[in-house]
Parts: sequence; structure tokens; C-alpha cells
Amino acid sequence: MRKFTGDTLLVATHNAGKLAEIVSLLAPYGIKVVGAAECDLPEPDETETSFAGNARIKAHAAAQATGLPALSDDSGIEIDALGGAPGVYTADWAETPNGRDFAMAMTKAHKKLLASGAAQPWTARFCCTLVLAWPDGHDEIFPGTVEGQITWPMRGHKGHGYDPIFQPSGYDVTFAEMEPDLKNRISHRADAFARLVKGCFD
Repeated sequence: MRKFTGDTLLVATHNAGKLAEIVSLLAPYGIKVVGAAECDLPEPDETETSFAGNARIKAHAAAQATGLPALSDDSGIEIDALGGAPGVYTADWAETPNGRDFAMAMTKAHKKLLASGAAQPWTARFCCTLVLAWPDGHDEIFPGTVEGQITWPMRGHKGHGYDPIFQPSGYDVTFAEMEPDLKNRISHRADAFARLVKGCFD
């Protein structure tokens, strides 16, 4: 496995919440982190049907465009009673002509669960796949998950995306009710990051 030896890492995301999470997770390593928006990078089309495939598209596009090692993540929620949907289409469910509306997306998920007739608990997991790509085309891939269940109605205002309807296993609060430092320790992204750090930074 290739080690990260540079001092600057490009994070291939335009999502400010995601960037902030990654900056805090990498803080102990003294690495300068820059986001895709700072570099005026376009968002490439995510045409793959897996988290790893879409993360590779973003990481390699950013590394090629900037000459910097680039880290990208593709993440989403898989709801078992919906056959793993929305999965890689997690953000697509929130798309509107005026930007993303996650309250609409969560309502859609709830309606589909009711229509499915599935009994509660509605088990689900957040998935995150991190890809660290170098300008020479090499990459390393790190998947992470956190198990839990879908809860309704939405609860909390601290998270982003589908956090208000996701209650992680072993907790009685949703991700959106949880303090960010606790969420960042137990999340799917934290799981993937632990693997990334062990593989490329330690």
C-alpha cells in the first residue's frame, strides 16, 4: 500500500460539511487540506453504479487537474427494506431545479418504506468509500460503514443529508441530534478514515 508523503492534500468535494469533517479528521497529521471549490474544479459526472467507482472518478479527475494527491469520498445510505436504495443515488433523491432538498428526499424514503409494508425496525446503513489517488494514476480504496435504522419523524438539526432519520445502532438519538465530535468518531466516514490512516498515513 502506498504511503502519503506530501504536505498538501486536495479533497475532491464541493460539500462544505463533508470538507469540514475531513479537515478535522486529518488535523492530527499536520497536512494542509484544500477543497475542490478553492481550486475551481468542476464536479465530474458520477457515472458508476458503486460508491468506489464514483469516488475513483472524482479523485482521479482532481489529481489529474491539479497535480496533487486527491482524496474523494462517495457516500450514501442503504435501506434494507428498499433493496439497498437509495445507495449511490442518495443525493439524486434530493435533487430539485433549485438545488438539493434533503427533507424531500427523507420524506420520499419514508413514503417508500410505508408503501413496502416492511415491518420496523427499518434497518439501514450509511456507507462511505474513500479513494486516495495520485497524479500518476495510482489509487488506494477504503470502504467504511455504520449500521443503524431509519426513524420517523425527522429529528435534530446538527447533521446534514439524511442524518435526521438515521439512528445509529446502540444510540437513542439520530445523527442530527448527536454532537458532531461523537458523530465524527462513529460515522461511516470515520470507519473509512481509520482504514485510510492505517493504510496511508501511519
